[in-house]
Order: sequence, then structure tokens, then C-alpha cells
Amino acid sequence: MRTLDEDLRRAAATAPDREAVVAGERRMTYAELDAAATRLAAHLHALGVTRGDRVALLLPNGAEAAVAIYGTLRAGAAFTPLNPTIKADKLAYVLRDCEAVALVCDEVLSPVAQEACEHAPGVRHRVAPEDLRPPGAGGGADALPHPPISVDLAAIVYTSGSTGRPKGVTLTHANMAFAADSIVEYLAMTADDRVLCVVPLSFDYGLYQLLMCVRVGATLVLERGFAFPGRVLELLEHERITGLPGVPTIFQLLTSAGGGLAARELPSLRFLTNTAAALEPGAIDALRTAFPGALLYSMYGLTECKRVSYLPPDRLDARPQSVGIPIPGTEAWIEDDAGRRLPPGDVGELLVRGAHVMQGYWNDPEATAARLRPGRWPWERVLATGDLFRADDEGYLYFVGRRDDIIKSRGEKVAPREVEAALHAAAGVRTAAVVGVPDALLGEAIVAYVVPDDGVTLQPAALRRHCAVHLEDYMVPARVELRGALPTTPNGKVDRLALTEEAVTSC
Repeated sequence: MRTLDEDLRRAAATAPDREAVVAGERRMTYAELDAAATRLAAHLHALGVTRGDRVALLLPNGAEAAVAIYGTLRAGAAFTPLNPTIKADKLAYVLRDCEAVALVCDEVLSPVAQEACEHAPGVRHRVAPEDLRPPGAGGGADALPHPPISVDLAAIVYTSGSTGRPKGVTLTHANMAFAADSIVEYLAMTADDRVLCVVPLSFDYGLYQLLMCVRVGATLVLERGFAFPGRVLELLEHERITGLPGVPTIFQLLTSAGGGLAARELPSLRFLTNTAAALEPGAIDALRTAFPGALLYSMYGLTECKRVSYLPPDRLDARPQSVGIPIPGTEAWIEDDAGRRLPPGDVGELLVRGAHVMQGYWNDPEATAARLRPGRWPWERVLATGDLFRADDEGYLYFVGRRDDIIKSRGEKVAPREVEAALHAAAGVRTAAVVGVPDALLGEAIVAYVVPDDGVTLQPAALRRHCAVHLEDYMVPARVELRGALPTTPNGKVDRLALTEEAVTSC
């Protein structure tokens, strides 16, 4: 199986002048991306980055991010993509945890990086964007170490855990290449595709848009975010976009654009993909009306294996609530707590088998053992997703809920304990509890219940501003409710179910 680095080499050799990445005014061909990756790899190697080292990437969507990913891989190292809104304390934790030796950082984010690196002494080098494309830089392919092979570590992607500490999902070239191949297969992607990505490359959904495009030699059009629906509509038309990955939040805003959407002619657009949360029937109808020539793929996945299932578009009318069937080359089934496979209709935990299943959590054998279970063969491990599912008589999967209290908001996993820790750090807060409630726009909205100290008056808006300072933007509660006390269970724990029911009722 080709490594991710070999994907770029092949694309550059077969179609050097084809656009690889379009970002703003910058248009980078495959030959240019390949050359820039080699220059960065040589630069990293000269700094002492060796095969198997970890390089953290703190970059917004752009050509520099693509260069950083493939340059790191070409150096034989593994990359760790980080959300540009990450705060310094969390960044320092991740840098220490993955034992990063270098950090590639956008200039605007340098203050956060500087503060974090003061608490992460293992980071020996900081690489600026200008180092990603130094004119006439010395060093080339002959200065590089032996290239990675398919079983080498390619990436550590951090995802929120129920403890509030992010966990590093370890993925080899083979893991990521297999997942990319499987998705490419059911989307029928070719070198002629042009994919518009408005979700961050730090989010694995965005990251794989790049990996899949390079895998087949297609073009990726990158936007730094989804701030203006009109801008996205303009790109869909002018860039002749064939594929648009999104989440319910994005699609709802896009279909609400009104006349701007109706005025666009989009003959090139052939597929839409949705993940992170289910699309409501009304949203499905709106998308089909807005983009009548595009196939809509509803999907389910998690960072630990990238993608689990997809719903063939011709099954959408018959099973609008289903997340489909296992992706090509994989198996998925439902078990009870005793490890017995369950019949259709019964609810249990979803398990996944395939070459895309992660190697484990970095430096966390206990969490790894809880998530990876013995498989059919002595050397095999299968993934216990922690999510509750049921299947129908034909094997189509239906998401029921989560076993843990992780909230999925705006396509990102949020650990309630992490938000609660930020609230507890605010002056005058005695205790706090955070829950997620269904939301048509966000997937799940974060609702915080806060109990003030005696005699203290708190303002919900001020608490939200406090969270915005200390948390990534997607973790900031949509609502903060003040209470004199929190409900408890008979054993004295906070009754999250009661709070969730209250939050749903008050929506």
C-alpha cells in the first residue's frame, strides 16, 4: 500500500501542472506542493528531526498547512494537527504528551505558541510559515532520511476524552491510506474532482479531504472557515466544485442563503457529504432542493477509525434516519455488555473491524485497552466505539446515543469536564455542570448550569466570555443557567440526566 508521502510523489509525477491546493489567491500545483514538501522535509532534517519524531502543526487552512503535513511526512516524522483556536495551556499539554520536537506555527498564533512552549521544553524548534517555502533553500531529496513505510506512524490526532484530557489517536500510513481509499471508492472520486473544504484541517473530516484529493490527484479548494455563505456559493460556482463536505451547521446556513443560492448555476457539483450529526428530514429536503444535481451522503465516523459507515444516496428516502452500511473493506456489528452479537432491532455498542482502526491512544495504555478489544485473529484488535446503535434486518445502522457524556457540537467532540473546569476557575463559581442537548444547527448545543458562591451575583454573559478566553470557540456554552443547587442522584452525584431533560424542555 502506498504511503501518504508516495501519494504526493505520484501525483506530482503524473500531473505536475494540475492544481493541488487553491487557497485564497494562491494556487499551488502538484509539482509546487511536492517541491515545497521536499524543502520543508530537508529543513526539518537539518534541524535534527528524525524518522519517528512528532511535529505539531498550528496552522489555519491554507497552502502552508498542506505543505506542513506532507513535508513532515516526507521527513519520516508524524504530524499532529491542532485547532488554531487552541489555548496555551491545552497546547502545552498536547506538546508534552506527544513529545513533539518541533512546532510549525502561523505568525498570528506565535504568542500562544510561545507561552505553550515555555511549558513544553521538549519542543526544540519552532518553524514559521516562511520556512515552508524558502526561496532557493538548500537541501533536497538526497538530504532526507529513508522514507517512511506503511506501518510507520503518520499522525497523532487529538480528540476529547471523558476525563477532560485530550487523547492522542495514533494512526499509521496504512491506517490513513486505507480509510482514504475506502471513502474515495464509495464517493467515486477521480483526478477530475475539485473539493471545497471549509472545515479545519485540524478536524479529521477536513484533514481527509486533503489526503483523499492527493490520493487521487484531485484539487482541494481551502477556505479558513465558514463565515459567509455567499463566499462559499461564489466558490462553488467559480471554482467548478464537484464535492462539498459539510456538517448540519454549515448546510443549514448555506440553504438559508436565499436568493444568492437560487441565482447560482452549479452544474459541476456532484456530491455532498455530511457527518458529525444527523441531518433532520427538513434539512435533507432543503439540500436536495438547493442542489438537485448532487448526491447526498450521510455518514458516521469517529477519529479512532476515521469513517465507519455511509448511506448510499439511493437509500436516503427509504432510511433517512440511518447512517448506512460499513464502508468498503470493513465490518461493523452490535454487541451487548457480555460481548454477544445482537440481533436486528436490539440496542448495544457498535464495534468496528478493519485496517483503518487506530493503533491506540498515545501514552495511554489504560484507555487503549478499554477501546481496542481482541479480534478474530491473535494479532487483531477491533474498535469498541462507545456509541449505542441498532441495526435493521438488512444491516443498516442507526445511531441511538453515546455511552459516555461526550458532547458533539459543531462537528467537534467536547468533554463536559473540560468546560466545567473552565467554569470552576471563574471567580464566584461554587460548582458547575455541563450537558449537551439536541440542536438543529449545532448537532448538540452546550448548556452549562452554574451554582454561585454564597452572596455572589454572577452574570451568564460574563461566564460565557470567561469560557471564550479559556476554551476553543466550539467549547463555549451556548447557554449558561444559574441555579441555587444542582440535582443529584441517590448516590450524591450530579444528575446529568435530569439536567439534560430540563435543558431540552426549556429550549
